[in-house]
Amino acid sequence: MALLEITTLALVICVTCLVFLFVWKKSHKAGRLPPGPTPLPIIGNLMQLNLKDVPASLSKLAKEYGPVYTLYLGSQITVVLHGYEAVKEALIDQGDEFLCRGRIPIIDDTQRGYGIFFSNGNRWKQMRRFSLMTLRNFGMGKRSLEERVQEEAQFLVEELRKTEAQPLDPVFTLSCASCNVICSVLFNERFH
Repeated sequence: MALLEITTLALVICVTCLVFLFVWKKSHKAGRLPPGPTPLPIIGNLMQLNLKDVPASLSKLAKEYGPVYTLYLGSQITVVLHGYEAVKEALIDQGDEFLCRGRIPIIDDTQRGYGIFFSNGNRWKQMRRFSLMTLRNFGMGKRSLEERVQEEAQFLVEELRKTEAQPLDPVFTLSCASCNVICSVLFNERFH
């Protein structure tokens, strides 16, 4: 009997703490976020999305909450921008405010902000500037690069002619063509 009372008490305390945590977390973040549908604990707004047609679900929510609204995908907060004007305002007019990318904890732990693809802020600007300068030194943006692309386009046309109009999956051929352009810029040599 005592074990049942202790279990019940522990369960009530856990549920109370979870509800309190959910309400506290929502109330502290709600003031800074755009409006959106009320999320459920743990699963967020996933039940309100048709996972087979997500764009239609997002459009339906945009009609109700406007072009900028908040969704909870599980416990992950997501601000949705719907429509050209909302995206333009966020990325062009207020680009400095929306400069950073989402954080992925496992990549943060392994890369420590030094990766090319997942860095943010000033470090990203420095790496981008360095990468562009290095690529320009290798020939990007010069006439020689255009000639290399034209040359590779000729090889690509020849490769496609060899198929004699038979059905094919062009992914490998197109990937090789783009890799050959990069290799010709970096190593001054293409691979066959």
